[in-house]
Amino acid sequence: MSYRIHIKFNPFFFLLLFFISICQGQEHLLWYNSPAENWNEALPLGNGKIGVMVFGNPISERIQLNDDSMWPGNDPSWVEPEGNKQDLENIRSYLFVGNNKAADSLFVEKFSRKSIVRSHQTLGDLFINYQHENITDYRRELNIEKATSKVTFKANGHQFTQDIFVSHPHKAIVIKLTTQDPNGLNAILRLSRPKDASFDTATTFSTDEGLLIMQGEVTQREGKFNSEPSPILNGVKFETALKTNIQGGSVATKNNQIDLKNVKQATLYIVNNTSYYFEDYSNQNRKDLKSIGSKTYEELEKAHIKDYQQFYNRVTLRLNDNDKSNIPTNERLEAIKKGEIDTGLESLLFNYGRYLLIASSREGTNPANLQGLWNQHINAPWNADYHLNINLQMNYWLADVTGLSELNNPLFDYLDRLVESGKSTASINFGCEGSFIPHASDLWVPTWMRAPTAFWGCSMGAGGWAMQHYWQHYRFTKDEKFLKNRLFPALHEITKFYSDWIIVDPRDGTLISAPSTSPENQFINANGNSVASCLGSAMDQQVIHEVFENYLKTCEILNINNDFIEKIKTQKNKLRPGFVLGEDGRILEWDRPYKEPEPGHRHMSHLYGFHPGNSVTKESHPEIFEAVRKTLDYRLDHGGAGTGWSRAWLINCSARLLDEKMAHEHIQLLFQKSISKNLFDLHPPFQIDGNFGYTAGIAEMLIQSHEEDVVRILPVLPDAWKNGFVKGLKARGGLTLNLSWSNNSLDEAKITSAYNYQFKLIYKNFSETITLKKGETYTFKPNF
Repeated sequence: MSYRIHIKFNPFFFLLLFFISICQGQEHLLWYNSPAENWNEALPLGNGKIGVMVFGNPISERIQLNDDSMWPGNDPSWVEPEGNKQDLENIRSYLFVGNNKAADSLFVEKFSRKSIVRSHQTLGDLFINYQHENITDYRRELNIEKATSKVTFKANGHQFTQDIFVSHPHKAIVIKLTTQDPNGLNAILRLSRPKDASFDTATTFSTDEGLLIMQGEVTQREGKFNSEPSPILNGVKFETALKTNIQGGSVATKNNQIDLKNVKQATLYIVNNTSYYFEDYSNQNRKDLKSIGSKTYEELEKAHIKDYQQFYNRVTLRLNDNDKSNIPTNERLEAIKKGEIDTGLESLLFNYGRYLLIASSREGTNPANLQGLWNQHINAPWNADYHLNINLQMNYWLADVTGLSELNNPLFDYLDRLVESGKSTASINFGCEGSFIPHASDLWVPTWMRAPTAFWGCSMGAGGWAMQHYWQHYRFTKDEKFLKNRLFPALHEITKFYSDWIIVDPRDGTLISAPSTSPENQFINANGNSVASCLGSAMDQQVIHEVFENYLKTCEILNINNDFIEKIKTQKNKLRPGFVLGEDGRILEWDRPYKEPEPGHRHMSHLYGFHPGNSVTKESHPEIFEAVRKTLDYRLDHGGAGTGWSRAWLINCSARLLDEKMAHEHIQLLFQKSISKNLFDLHPPFQIDGNFGYTAGIAEMLIQSHEEDVVRILPVLPDAWKNGFVKGLKARGGLTLNLSWSNNSLDEAKITSAYNYQFKLIYKNFSETITLKKGETYTFKPNF
């Protein structure tokens, strides 16, 4: 065994990778030879705040529109649930005597509002009705390297092109329609929006100063789990404005539509603003249109691509050389479903996850929700809201590792608001200091639970799980300003809550979370009832241990010493272990061994401390490490991972298990069972966390840095990934990695440090402690 260390900047390596990426045709293109037949075939574009889904219909084009702030408002009659400290003690008393069913009922009755949370809503649609005939040579595509969409075809033998992008620097949807027909093109442009609760008064259409305008207010009926009358909730007000610029022919604005006659080229500009972001949102639309001014389409597109690629170009991945980009994306997907392996499509889906995050989470916007940014509904599946029992967190697993750290800021902005809101809930309902964060919330950050049952919604671990993202972001960036000014204030509030929340288990004297559930799952108690509440679920215990541990580490870094820190040290040492093994070697999900009505449940919450946490490794806890495998095998043997996001979680868990065969099997199954033709992840229906979780899983297979000051290179390299390279992946500690391999073995690794940092590098049986100064690069070439 031998290796070489070469510490200096070597630009040749980066130029070589750039050359390879050009010559070998990176996977950056989704393309099809027919229009989208439904929404799950349309192609997404976005600038973080506004987005579109492009159908590419040559006769009646539909471009579905979205804005991330399209939400109903608050109902002034909504107040905190009535539960208080005494109700909490009553629930605990039920649990002490084994009456879980009564505890469940009281938990829901006292601490949950049964109203369904408000839903994010579609902005509406732009319809373009053409007069094309005899369509041939059709093609539509999404270029995720440039964040542009193109539709091309011939009508009566004449070429037609539709180009679309959504500009972040110019805050607009830009569409160019071009024809080579000597008579030009004819089309009718119309804005529309589905009916909501107050459609007759909430949405209006007009023409003004050559603009096509849609104005309105988001409304929704407050959904309930019973037959009570549902009041209408008024919400965010909005205005959409469409402006046209033509070459040749004529344009007429009338009857709430725009008519194009004999036009050789038309450029459409769509802007949308809402009262959530701007008090005078209509005037802001005028400002946005003015900023576009006399700029050409080419100038706008150039600015858009430059802005977008500052993020997208940070990472490049190549898996093998078998380029199949000449085959339509849907046909490649069908081939995988028949058993074929397509590593090019695997790398494309990895890039797609990065693309979708850039398109749905930019600084100053709301975080990516359950559908990212793209939602065609008035009442969306699961309200397209923010679920915090894995889904919102999974959305951001990929951010730091793929060099998109700034895109975490919408998440942190939102979580900061939740922490502030949760102080009231913690105090009023639970009699605790600090802040409580529920398993789900929405744009207005309410923090009371909303659950028809205890197993769905009565969850205590969301706040701690959210704090993990602050801590992991710090580990990646080593940003001590972030640690002091953002991480510590939020973590301090959550730590105070859990410190007050935990109680002594009368059975063994350990400290436990009570009442406690495992998200969305149930067990069968001694009385034969399917119930959810227990005394210290595995997930809650693991979460609280992690919160206390990260809080103490934070305080140590910041040199904070006080009595509260001593209290947390004592409590951490008395916590009931989060990993307890049953007689069959599996990890117990609840406080004691129970039968499960759904042994193949989609959530694997009792593995939280293994992944996404980092408290269990093969070296540190070999028995628990093996128990994780048995636990996953049991879930899968009983039909687990039935949803796309659950399968993506399993890819990540397989990577942590250092099992390349298992990881690639789940990649294949994700494609076969949970990916739609436009490569959206399906729960079903569409749920974007599976896309983001998949990209994070691929990164986890290529590098791992979750262990303290340890970096593993190519820890999980499947046989199918025989040759390849990746550049730009990040490791904790401020490291950037570029790797290349052939015949399933590493050729070269270059690791550049943004800080002075010492870490252990591990590749197969090689390990070495490496010390780098800020800006230095370590070159490793194994010769086994």
